[in-house]
Amino acid sequence: MRFLFGDCALDPTRRELWRGGEAVHVEPQVFDLLVHLIRNREQVISKDDMLAAVWGGRIVSESTLSNRINAARRAIGDSGEQQALIRTVPRRGLRFVGDVREETNRSLPEDSASALPASSAQTEPLVTLEGTNAGGGNLRGAIVPDEFRGKPTVAVLPFDNMSGDPEQDYFSDGISEDIITLLSKHRALLVIARNSAFAFKGRGSDIRQIGKNLGAGYIVEGGVRKMGQHLRITVHLIETEGGRLVWAEQYDRTLEEILAVQDQITASIAARIEPGIGNAERLRTERIPPQALQAWDFFRLGTSRFYKSTSEDNLEAQRLFRRAIALDPNLAQAYGFLSYAIVLRMLYFDADPEQEQLNEALAIAKQAVALDDQDALIRFTYGRVLLARRAYGDALAELEQALELNPALPVVYCGLGDTLAYEGRFKEAMPYFEKALSLSPHDPQRWAFYSYGALAHLFAREFEEAEKWAWKAVRIPNCHYWPFAHRVAALGHLERREDLRLALAELLQRKPGFTCGFARGRLFYVKNTTHLDIYVEGLRRAGIPE
Repeated sequence: MRFLFGDCALDPTRRELWRGGEAVHVEPQVFDLLVHLIRNREQVISKDDMLAAVWGGRIVSESTLSNRINAARRAIGDSGEQQALIRTVPRRGLRFVGDVREETNRSLPEDSASALPASSAQTEPLVTLEGTNAGGGNLRGAIVPDEFRGKPTVAVLPFDNMSGDPEQDYFSDGISEDIITLLSKHRALLVIARNSAFAFKGRGSDIRQIGKNLGAGYIVEGGVRKMGQHLRITVHLIETEGGRLVWAEQYDRTLEEILAVQDQITASIAARIEPGIGNAERLRTERIPPQALQAWDFFRLGTSRFYKSTSEDNLEAQRLFRRAIALDPNLAQAYGFLSYAIVLRMLYFDADPEQEQLNEALAIAKQAVALDDQDALIRFTYGRVLLARRAYGDALAELEQALELNPALPVVYCGLGDTLAYEGRFKEAMPYFEKALSLSPHDPQRWAFYSYGALAHLFAREFEEAEKWAWKAVRIPNCHYWPFAHRVAALGHLERREDLRLALAELLQRKPGFTCGFARGRLFYVKNTTHLDIYVEGLRRAGIPE
């Protein structure tokens, strides 16, 4: 469908605007504003409506909004004085008042129609984006803001009530609704809202067709079966293009405990889904030809290298994040990961801790927050940068804010536990590490959950527990060398010589030349020098040279 008015033609599918027979270049937000005004020309569009549809509900300055409105008018040959097409309704908003004729794309010349993607000849699905991903509101038929393009879209179908008792529908529907709510807090995902997804309740299981109709690359489906006093909840994450099963899980509970643990179950499901989609997206992105990569693709490739825990991968991740930012200066997630990658290079790899690097990381992290202060993962990375700068109180506040924004994000719990441990609040810290692990037992960074937990136990002089946590960390693929060092420090205090001999060999294989001085230098962010002395003393007793 395209819209004809005056001497203009606007094609939302091809994202083209023509005036007087010539193509007119407009910024994406200006184009989306025009489309939204024209599609809703029978009503006055308020400022809040414009912010929801074009900016995803973000607060933008009056000057920014005014500039976009003026640009939209100029693009179609209108002005604030004439208001022949876009009229300002005082104290209410804007309305498109030009005469509009709608024309289907099938009426385009044959050579032009052949250039359209196959999907564009079909009616676009009328779906709603859910939650904070789309600005905190339900945007039925809304234009997807530019900053959301490229992000994976997931739909949660109503879970099947497999109990044979229609009165149990409320419970299975409630599970689905809770998962939608929690997934919508992941800003790296677009989530189809309940009403759109629930329209497919009881329609069969052609997942690929449902995904096509909803415009979703991933579908979450499941079922709830009641067996006497027991409940079994099954959940599947499916990639819709090829119908591939990405992840599946089963939860068994009794009726007596279900109400107490329902939130825990739905949080666990939501926490498993996001990394599952993230991993699938990284694999998908790696198959895209380099010349076709967009900003979000470079960001995904960057996260893939970010999680591989080598110096070379860290540098490549930084390069890819910077490339994503160059293509899209508003891609907040790329700023957040870049700032954290810079800090981790000083903590984990071969960059010496330098104030200049810390300042750069802080500036980039602040830019990420300025672009999207409702993204829990961005607030987490900002908190970690603050911690590296020894601003412990500010770091704790940021992580608490991240937890409030998304209570199903495992790394936030790990970060909170770590920060509390540096403050000496060990009893408060450990449940956070355990929560991170229970939410995401297959997280690509779970070795870090165990590693930071081991460090907390070391600082608390709980050396047996420290060794157990470090041992669990080193058994995980892509584990960094630090958990091996933590285990050596714990075993040094425990004086378990045979275990220590093997642990030392593993550490020095992964980090040749590891010394007590190196450990002190890399642990520059530790607040309490007594904690650092405990750690280094364990290394010294283990035979690590000064």
